[in-house]
Amino acid sequence: MKNTNKGFTLIELIMVTIILGILAAVAVPRYMTSVASAEAAAEDAVIASINAGLESHATDMLISTGRAYWPSNPFDALKTAPSGYDDTDSDNADSDGEWTYNGTDLKITHQRQDNSIHTWTYAKGTNDDPDNNAVGAGIGPRVSL
Repeated sequence: MKNTNKGFTLIELIMVTIILGILAAVAVPRYMTSVASAEAAAEDAVIASINAGLESHATDMLISTGRAYWPSNPFDALKTAPSGYDDTDSDNADSDGEWTYNGTDLKITHQRQDNSIHTWTYAKGTNDDPDNNAVGAGIGPRVSL
């Protein structure tokens, strides 16, 4: 009699399932780390863009008014706001990918896809003293809430 059964044994199927489980256990944390790193890099790019826009704004104001200063809202210095920026929302970011400027707390806020909120302080400097031509105090480091 010839054995014509074709297929996998239960032991072979269990072993393949275990191997796939081990691979998934290694791959998922690495994927999550790479997503977080990508979001941090994107945030750094937006903050660098805001800094460049602020410097450009200060230079434009120096040329047109004789005083270099930064705007009250840092996003006003940008030609194009980042995707997710909501100029009508004046509190902390509260939805995925949203950027806001909280004028009360003087903070730029961003909510990541994992619902963590990151903030940067923003100090426009003193713009009301005609003898003081100092521009803004700067954008602070990233802080996780």
